[in-house]
Amino acid sequence: MSAPRVTATRLSSDSVLHNRMGRGDFLDCYSVANAASPRTAAQIITAFPGWAQVLVKLRGLITSPFGLSQDGPEAADKLGPFPVESDTGTELIAGFDDKHLDFRVSVRSENGTVSLATWVHPHNVGGRIYLAAIMPFHILIARNALARVARAPQTPPHPV
Repeated sequence: MSAPRVTATRLSSDSVLHNRMGRGDFLDCYSVANAASPRTAAQIITAFPGWAQVLVKLRGLITSPFGLSQDGPEAADKLGPFPVESDTGTELIAGFDDKHLDFRVSVRSENGTVSLATWVHPHNVGGRIYLAAIMPFHILIARNALARVARAPQTPPHPV
């Protein structure tokens, strides 16, 4: 069985994340073939494997003295630690604002492709240092998450 093809790509032009982009912001996007709905894909993405859970716990230990959020804010609708901001059926946006940076993830499903984009707006030098420090892990986790989506059973989205 060959490894799923996860591709770095551009964020869809109609993504609401474009409305957030500002000077100095970070944005990346990866995609993979699968017809899952954004919510189904996001559930797979946020079901972190053991090694990623260890990295998240390590992040918590390192950042807790700085008062950074460990589990995200309370919300009626959350995927993992991320509050869901919107879910249009084509694009799910989740994330939150913290003292060092604001971030959102977009999970989109279009034409048999699932995309995962991450937008980050650092507030200060601490946010920029944090972003630089976690970047290799972010890329590894994002690509692994989409590979898991690609291996999931192909279930087309339900008609609206």
